[in-house]
Amino acid sequence: MLEEVILVDSEDFAIGRMEKMEAHEKGLLHRAFSILIINDKGEMLLQQRAMEKYHSPGLWTNACCSHPRPNESNLDAAYRRLKEEMGMHVSMKKIFQFTYRAELEDGLIEHEIDHVFYGISNENPTINLHEVMDFKWIDLSELHNHVALHPEKYTAWFKLLLVDHLSSIKKALKYESK
Repeated sequence: MLEEVILVDSEDFAIGRMEKMEAHEKGLLHRAFSILIINDKGEMLLQQRAMEKYHSPGLWTNACCSHPRPNESNLDAAYRRLKEEMGMHVSMKKIFQFTYRAELEDGLIEHEIDHVFYGISNENPTINLHEVMDFKWIDLSELHNHVALHPEKYTAWFKLLLVDHLSSIKKALKYESK
């Protein structure tokens, strides 16, 4: 099946669609989402991307990230991909969005407006081995330190998410724990 992404302008207004690989080769701005799952201990769920992924194989990242399909809402896409990749259903809400551009291996470019969703779960995932190699729960402080010491082990968007938006993530955690 041909996977398409939704091309957007800087205000996240849909302006077209394109095959996913072509959009990443050309570095065109498109819509994406990232899911952050936190447990009651305040640990974040990470996944290690499968080695057969078309980019960033074997790198650690947030619980799930992908692209909505044309005519699919960001939230519906988030639920769909979390189930497909991690075998989980977790209530989520959007906490913020950010735009980034990152050059990856093999000449690919991630240029995305990334809608970030957040959910709470104590459930361990049942990973899809075609998508995910491994998972772990990790304390946010420990994670932040590990990313600083070993940035090469993490995806480009996840490093930006953690470094540039950690205060928004912590704010969501404090709000949810009340």
